[in-house]
Amino acid sequence: MRAALSELSEDERMFQDSVRQFAADRVAPLARTMDEAQQMDVGLVREIFSLGLMGIVTPEEYGGAGGSFFDAVLAVEAISAVDPAVGVLVDVQNTLCANAILRWATDEQKQRYMPRLAAEMVGAYALSEAASGSDAFALETRAVRRGDDYVLNGQKLWITNAKEAGLFIVFATIDPAAGYKGVTAFLVEKGTAGFTIGRKEDKLGIRASSTCELIFSDCVVPAGQMLGEAGKGYRIAIETLNEGRIGIGAQLVGLADGAWGHAARWAKQRKQFGKPLAEFQAMQFQLAEMATEVEAARLMVYNAARLRDRGVDFVKEAAMAKYFASQVAERVASLAVEVFGGSGFVKDYPVEKLYRDAKIGKIYEGTSFMQLATIAKLTLGNL
Repeated sequence: MRAALSELSEDERMFQDSVRQFAADRVAPLARTMDEAQQMDVGLVREIFSLGLMGIVTPEEYGGAGGSFFDAVLAVEAISAVDPAVGVLVDVQNTLCANAILRWATDEQKQRYMPRLAAEMVGAYALSEAASGSDAFALETRAVRRGDDYVLNGQKLWITNAKEAGLFIVFATIDPAAGYKGVTAFLVEKGTAGFTIGRKEDKLGIRASSTCELIFSDCVVPAGQMLGEAGKGYRIAIETLNEGRIGIGAQLVGLADGAWGHAARWAKQRKQFGKPLAEFQAMQFQLAEMATEVEAARLMVYNAARLRDRGVDFVKEAAMAKYFASQVAERVASLAVEVFGGSGFVKDYPVEKLYRDAKIGKIYEGTSFMQLATIAKLTLGNL
């Protein structure tokens, strides 16, 4: 489906087109194999780095593209139309990891990590725990000061990019009695003694995207690896997750757009009762409704991203965009399966995968209920 071109500059359209072409040429042929293997293709990840897609928001001084947050949203959307699992790899790298380090890291930390994150190092964002999902700051992972170091003990769950990542932004509490004011962020490299990657989850969708547990057992992290200030981790988490929700919204818009495209093409070529499905008014109306919902979700995501880039408040718009895009992605992907009929229920066609991929949109980076709570607070509070 054609994007809302009136919302894009010429440079943005060219960038989006180039990412779409890459997704069609290089991601699409690997999508089914990666899904079945539950593993990201290593060569594809290298290509994504070489194209600069893992360093879109990273300034040129650190070897990145020096692009905007909106550019990252365009890339995530374009890739996710082909494979949302690859889309979330690019999304987490740009909207969570790079953004958090750019905003909160010391100059020395930026010099050490930003060039690598742009060139070859995957990042991961480690906040969730068994008892800490929607209640994001009910953390049990502890960080205890010992001389010039902190000793981390605990477990993280459902960490995206964990298998591929070389750097993890890890949230732990330095004072459980202080509640959210004890939460502190640390930069922990893969291979640090006492830190291991645990079980990889066997997921319903986005199966090529690794989701693993992290285990910290007397993991010694130098105090110089703290990200931001002690006890300020909650601010890092809140700010970056608000932005990350826009990225997930883009992933879901891309997914829905991809599903719609498959359904529309199928309706034009599949014949019943002597004519293509697309010539039946009922099918036309269904595809028209799907197209309208995708476009509405896209404009909400674009609006939230534009507001973020302009430096104005966007929290409500980000919550609305993420919530609505997740609704649209699941509905459109489901209807796409129905357009395909029996063929849509088998793995030979991509709509089956996109339907599975869509479900996570209502769950991660803030459940739909949490988005509604935010929306209610920020709208009803003004009455």
